Amino acid sequence: MSNMDQIFIKAETLIEALPYIQKFNNKKVVVKYGGSAMVDEELQQNVIKDVVLLKLIGMHPIIVHGGGKEISSWLSKVGKETKFVEGLRVTDQDTMEIVEMVLNKINKELVQMIEQLGVSAIGINGKDGTTLQVDKKLVNGREIGYVGEIKSVNTKLIDTLIENDFIPVIAPIGLDENYETYNINGDDVACGIATSIGAEKLVFLTDMEGVYKNPEDKNTLVSLLTLEEGKELIDTGFIGGGMLPKLKNCIDAVNHGVTRVHILDGRKEHCLLLEFFTNQGIGTAIIREGGLLEHE
Repeated sequence: MSNMDQIFIKAETLIEALPYIQKFNNKKVVVKYGGSAMVDEELQQNVIKDVVLLKLIGMHPIIVHGGGKEISSWLSKVGKETKFVEGLRVTDQDTMEIVEMVLNKINKELVQMIEQLGVSAIGINGKDGTTLQVDKKLVNGREIGYVGEIKSVNTKLIDTLIENDFIPVIAPIGLDENYETYNINGDDVACGIATSIGAEKLVFLTDMEGVYKNPEDKNTLVSLLTLEEGKELIDTGFIGGGMLPKLKNCIDAVNHGVTRVHILDGRKEHCLLLEFFTNQGIGTAIIREGGLLEHE
């Protein structure tokens, strides 16, 4: 392929993206950033570049990040055992201090990476501006420590940051009514923020390609899933493991007004751009029945 052919392909790609850029201009998009894309430096750079580009072409990205792998690593360093109940970290007071320390460290590292690309970002957690108010979460009636369930989202600080041209970078920590600090599941935070700010899109970066009708068959990847189809997959028992709560969050977000929710493989280079701005897309998009089909 000649250099001129490569240039024409690049031009065609830009033209293909044009209607999507127009459609999503001035729209809010929440990116839940987690999985391998957080621990691999090259993948991390690619995700941040994608988010910065979304900002520069006129969208309003908000990053919600996790940090589970790094939290577990730090707990191990101090000789503290990590325990999980139904995928949730049992969090006593000592563990909560380490969780907050690690999440704030990750938060500022992400802000630094965005700033290095010439875009302004501010890192917060849900304690700032009492953005995330929580109740203590119980699992089958059992307490698991300082693990919170979102009670309400105060969007005032997030709105202020967006209005002043910053990318908000949010760590999943909140306060209860007694101003005690709680760890919160990052997917729940992303879903709660997306519905509260009226996001056009909510994106989950995962270590899976998307939703499969049959997880044993990689040829059954679903590129577009309606709410009804998603509920049917859950009811028939085909969806399990870490995808089950994620898909439930997706359905909940669409039910509460988010136009479209995406599940993408964060290990794929520039997955955000490929899903948003190409006709084909690369992951799974969850929409309402009769919703506008993006990849037609």
